[in-house]
Amino acid sequence: MMSPPRWAAAAFSLLLAALLPVVALGFSPTTTAPQVEAYQPPVRSVADDTPPFSRDAVSDDVLWLARCIYSETKRAPEQELVAWVVRNRVETEYRGRSTYEAVVLDPYQFSAFNPGSAKRRLFLSLHPHSDAQGWAQALEVAHTVYHATAADRPFDQKTRHFYSERSMRGGRTPAWAIGKQPVQPVRFRPDPRRFRFYSAIASATVIG
Repeated sequence: MMSPPRWAAAAFSLLLAALLPVVALGFSPTTTAPQVEAYQPPVRSVADDTPPFSRDAVSDDVLWLARCIYSETKRAPEQELVAWVVRNRVETEYRGRSTYEAVVLDPYQFSAFNPGSAKRRLFLSLHPHSDAQGWAQALEVAHTVYHATAADRPFDQKTRHFYSERSMRGGRTPAWAIGKQPVQPVRFRPDPRRFRFYSAIASATVIG
């Protein structure tokens, strides 16, 4: 077999020398993979002038709201939904009540605050620096809902009632909820055995 001419071998060597840097670039150990930005959960919108949460600066409205949601549940998502029910009542002046204190103490609306309730004194005694388990969380949830924008509302403004099947004797449905369809809050999936929320219930009825 004849050997290739010297000029062909030289040309092949030059071509190989030119291609080596290009090939090496594709395998360079300094090449970095594209950076993937870490997922950040959505942040609830609040008014521009919302103060940061601090137990040293809890307003009376937030305190009353926290007392109410803490009396109903110790779970933060459920507390937030209950807080919106209270806020809806205040903003629509439901049953003629236009303040958080008046809404919470409205007779036979929130069971823990009913006249003669054994728990009434306990919840009324809570203050911003009480050390009850989970109380700080309730204060912060109340602060968040109190300062949230209307766009954060998880159901319409006429959603002002709820009841808990677990707290009803025999799991019965209260008279005001019979035949009514509960609403499905946006962003939340509450356990219907624990909480069901209702819109446009007549003002003459009481909450569950």
